[in-house]
Amino acid sequence: MKLFFTVFATVFIAEIADKTQLATMLYASGAQNSKLIVFAGSAFALVAASALAVFAGSALSHFINEKMMAKIAGFAFIIAGLWIMLRS
Repeated sequence: MKLFFTVFATVFIAEIADKTQLATMLYASGAQNSKLIVFAGSAFALVAASALAVFAGSALSHFINEKMMAKIAGFAFIIAGLWIMLRS
């Protein structure tokens, strides 16, 4: 159960106010748009992306050990952050 709450908190915090949330708010702000459809589409997209991440992580774990995966993920976050800072 601890793992569940750790993953939930990490993903929840990472998703708040990111471009995915902003896009969802944009669709939900349209008066003619069904809020239930916007919610369902957004929720399904997050579930599908998470399923892909779990599948990829599981597959990669057969070839790359956990410590190396953590280093690769950390490096990818640094590169993404630098890219975002430099392009604006």
